[in-house]
Amino acid sequence: MTSPSSPSDREKVVSKLPPWLRQELKIRTAQLRVDIQDAVHQGIAQWSALASAPSPVDTSGAESFSTWLPAGQWDSFRTGAKDRGVSLIQGLAQAVQLWLEMNPAPTVQRPSVVRRIVVCNQKGGVGKTAITAGTAEALAEDPHSLHPVRIARQLARLTDDGAPHEPSAFSVEDLPGLGMRVLLVDFDPQGHLTKQLGQQPMPIGGDSLTCHMAGEAKGPLSDLIVPIDDERFGDRLHLLPSCTDAFLLDVRLSTVRAREAALERALAPVESDYDVILVDCPPSLGLSMDAAIYYGRRRDTEQPGASGALIVVQAEDSSADAYDLLTSQINDLRDDLSLDIDYLGLVVNLYDGRRGYIATSSLQAWMDIKDPRVVAVVPDLKEQREAVRLKQPLFVYAPKGDQAVALRALAREIS
Repeated sequence: MTSPSSPSDREKVVSKLPPWLRQELKIRTAQLRVDIQDAVHQGIAQWSALASAPSPVDTSGAESFSTWLPAGQWDSFRTGAKDRGVSLIQGLAQAVQLWLEMNPAPTVQRPSVVRRIVVCNQKGGVGKTAITAGTAEALAEDPHSLHPVRIARQLARLTDDGAPHEPSAFSVEDLPGLGMRVLLVDFDPQGHLTKQLGQQPMPIGGDSLTCHMAGEAKGPLSDLIVPIDDERFGDRLHLLPSCTDAFLLDVRLSTVRAREAALERALAPVESDYDVILVDCPPSLGLSMDAAIYYGRRRDTEQPGASGALIVVQAEDSSADAYDLLTSQINDLRDDLSLDIDYLGLVVNLYDGRRGYIATSSLQAWMDIKDPRVVAVVPDLKEQREAVRLKQPLFVYAPKGDQAVALRALAREIS
């Protein structure tokens, strides 16, 4: 036992805990935002206050565990364990188990109105589909497991080689998943999102989102939705696949009454099943894009920033031109229909500072925009391309890769 030189007057103690119990303690303290040392301190205090020791805990395979406790608590606990006829390892396991029982995991907060995130840019090839899929996967991850998340310490300007001035601008922390119920909508007739996740587009001539938007539905929309199966998502991540008949959507919408609300009318029957709906938009400025933007508008009972447009760009000049066209379309809809359409932010995707001045200066130009602001910079790495080739979700193929770590941060930034 050693004593640190700190004003808290705590002392280091070393004992053992079974790995499963240590993992549960780590997850629960992260969920509740409590320090592990405080949880153990509270558990020991609660254990000591009991009239008798609780039921035994299986401590087989116990491994070394150390923490910091208030001075004198461990000695008192040692005496209490001896009086109750249990070993220190068993007593500590009982105390930790008691704290877990008295501090249950928080429930996932469900929004009162489904959040609608429209992922868009008129320019193709910027990686909208990858950002849509990765954000959805991060939102749906298991809330009872820990996952590495990039935490921004500060937003620094860049050096000439593309690195932040401050080396500690980011850190990585293990945090519980967000556990949201998420629907991915492949609104692009090219169907990249559908194929990337290992699914098949809807056959032409059958039912599809396009048919529902055109008022020609052939059955419930829920019948078209498929789950993305993996234990890290549970049954929380679903996909509405694309159909190549979406190439004709603008033509079909031209004869539909209140066509800007067509996507909303189509998705309304399934909204109550989800916390978040993400729409992967086509590289278009046509009527279908009007419908997507309208769908992301702020509803009467929503808080600002709950739903809206998430714009994906790259650190190069053509993205800036496309961004201007898109924001002009959004602003026109705002004015023409008197809508509140929020920008959720800019995502600078496929960034690699080694590409030189064009990349670094373009990134800085995006960062200099204050509304909408940059909410994520996602690196250009091979993991995403490999996941697409294998038709696997990125978070299944490379859950600890830098892209997944960055996308978890993005999900938290906009959630």
